[in-house]
Amino acid sequence: MRIEEISPALAGACLAEVEGRMRLATRSEDSMPVYGERILEGLRLWDPHRSKLAALLLKTGGGCLSLESNARVLYLGAANGTTVSHVSDLVREGLVYAVEFSPRAMRDLIRLCERRSNIIPILADASRPEEYAPLLEPVDLIYQDVAQRNQSEIASANSNRYLKPGGDLLLMLKSRSVDVTAEPADVLQEQIKQLKGLAVQAVSDLQPFHQDHWAIAAKKI
Repeated sequence: MRIEEISPALAGACLAEVEGRMRLATRSEDSMPVYGERILEGLRLWDPHRSKLAALLLKTGGGCLSLESNARVLYLGAANGTTVSHVSDLVREGLVYAVEFSPRAMRDLIRLCERRSNIIPILADASRPEEYAPLLEPVDLIYQDVAQRNQSEIASANSNRYLKPGGDLLLMLKSRSVDVTAEPADVLQEQIKQLKGLAVQAVSDLQPFHQDHWAIAAKKI
């Protein structure tokens, strides 16, 4: 199998040749699929149609994201753990604090955590960051993927409370969840303006994998 590194800043991610084409994957010690993904020789194939982070890495080559293997990550909107599991692979010596509001999704997430000691499941509302303050430490990265109207407000509040100075925010903006009647590009610009205490570094359109979604990379000032 031919393997290419996607970025020196993401030691756990790579491109692997599968059936004649290069596929994004993460190296993993977990031999069980999380969402039906294929696992080949210790590599978990990472579907960009199922994961916005995978779509971003394929489109940008990982240039907007740097993660040490011992990094601390606050993941807002963990859902059933699809992308969380790949982030867990990337920070195999670190921790992922996975915040999810839905009890049903949390049940799936807890099953994943039973196999992975570096994921801490937190049942809470990401718009109320004070609720999980006793469970957290300062983090290197906040990754946010929530379908709420006040996405920038949530990102700003959590970054102000938990992100280390100079730490990174990666906000997966779902424009239709903010305002279904407005032009998505207008929603994007307005949400960028509403980010507080953060300097935007890059904005990436996630088409063709995800319609009306953008990845906003920012640093805490």
